[in-house]
Amino acid sequence: MILDSFRLDGRVALVTGGNRGLGRACADALAEAGASVIAAGSRELDLATADLHAYVSELDQIDILVNNAGIIRRAPAAEVTAGDWNDVLTVNLDAAFRLSQAAGRRMIAQGHGKIINIASMLSFQGGIRVPAYTASKHAILGLTRALANEWAGLGVNVNAIAPGYMETDNTAELRADPTRAPAITDRIPAGRWGTPDDLKGAVVFLASDAARYIHGTVLPVDGGWLAR
Repeated sequence: MILDSFRLDGRVALVTGGNRGLGRACADALAEAGASVIAAGSRELDLATADLHAYVSELDQIDILVNNAGIIRRAPAAEVTAGDWNDVLTVNLDAAFRLSQAAGRRMIAQGHGKIINIASMLSFQGGIRVPAYTASKHAILGLTRALANEWAGLGVNVNAIAPGYMETDNTAELRADPTRAPAITDRIPAGRWGTPDDLKGAVVFLASDAARYIHGTVLPVDGGWLAR
């Protein structure tokens, strides 16, 4: 039965930034589909400094990796500090690659695995006052395709989800902006900002056998933003 191919029973998933927001929704969705989920937040895993290869190698099993953890620093491009630039790229890009590399080795050895990166609308657009975040999310799109090219033939699916404008902590400042917030809402064909629960179906699909022939794709969950 086709619905059985969406089940994740017996699989182990690691979701970074999995204690709140989009990460929490992804972790909950994978668990609801039958997976055993490790939701790694700031207390369990310092993505900026930890030995991520060692962390992954110590897990008894890993079948699904969701690279969700991310930070954003807003400032005019001319005023972005080196520290803010490095922090954003370290968490959003470097950690995603290092975790994918470590998990990918194990997935290649076992002949199967799913890696899902969390991209963004700013994987496709420039944005305003978020140059480091935009650079990191453009890079995540490229990294997804690069890893898929190498690992598709080895049984590892590497794909990404690009959330649209979502009601999370990262967008609190933007949602409070009396000018930009309504302008964004007006541009979304669905007529509303997304919620973390809107990601649940996409992450279960890409983590499941139903997506076994999908490699290197970026799935927008954006209320139609990119279609506009």
